[in-house]
Amino acid sequence: MRMLSYAGAIAEALRISLAEDPRVSLIGSYVLGLGPKRVLMDPIREEFPDRIYDPPISEAAIVSIGAGAAMAGARPFVDIGTGSFAYVGWSPLVNEAAVAGHMSGGTIRVPVVYHVLHGLRGGGAAQHSHSPQAMLWNAAGLEIVLPSSPYDVKGLIRSAIKSDNPTVFVNHARLMDIEGDVPEEDYTIHFGRADIKRPGRDVTVIATSFVVQTALAAARTLAGEGIDVEVLDPRTLVPLDQDMIMKSVGRTGRLVVADETNLNCGIASGLSAIVAEHGFKSLRAPIMRVARHDVPTPYSPPLEQAITPTAERICDAVRKVMAWK
Repeated sequence: MRMLSYAGAIAEALRISLAEDPRVSLIGSYVLGLGPKRVLMDPIREEFPDRIYDPPISEAAIVSIGAGAAMAGARPFVDIGTGSFAYVGWSPLVNEAAVAGHMSGGTIRVPVVYHVLHGLRGGGAAQHSHSPQAMLWNAAGLEIVLPSSPYDVKGLIRSAIKSDNPTVFVNHARLMDIEGDVPEEDYTIHFGRADIKRPGRDVTVIATSFVVQTALAAARTLAGEGIDVEVLDPRTLVPLDQDMIMKSVGRTGRLVVADETNLNCGIASGLSAIVAEHGFKSLRAPIMRVARHDVPTPYSPPLEQAITPTAERICDAVRKVMAWK
């Protein structure tokens, strides 16, 4: 199997999808952001010039066009850009695309993928660092995807574009340079199937998106202290693989949830509540959450670092649950 960057895996999945299905189009072609990896999209623009559109900057219009095109039979992949920009298109996203299928009794399908880059990126400040997936999780009707590896992002993009449901594909700019094994052949990853990125016996750490990589780094540190950490990546929030989460917590009896959304009403809080409700008897210690602090993201690098879910914060949380008697 060959090594491929996360950004390369995204580009490969998009090219396969465009070549496979003439209904697929890209609305916005800066899926890889504005960094050096953006050049990986150039061959795709050259190969499919009639199905790639770079529209004016109007997120409400872009989201609406994607929803309408999907209802009319197309399968658009819509790049909203920075996660914060999704708020400008919030009404057509959560009040039209998300609910059309349910309100029509399933007669209207909305096979659109909305792509955003979320998270703390280093100097993004308050208006360019949001992670809207917790708010989207509270907007019923949307599938929500959060990859963390090159292998996962290729397979999940392929599944997202094939899905008949509106999907929000949440990527992180800090994942783009990460490399991993990615098959050259085509494959899909079914939604609702979590993945254990590192098996362990002492404590379960559930993490999402880039924080999966942070959790794996923390697990390596803790292994040197004799603590065996299991790192579980849900990969999709909707649908959620609750069964695998419960089985993991049932084995270890301890849980830390690490995520880049805010502490209150964030992903870590939602997952913690699910385990507390359905797996309380399995717990040998209180659940610990490691998340972004509930403040606007500062531009200052030291202040941004202070609110970031770091490997050090995950290690501290694991040590606390391990010390519980």
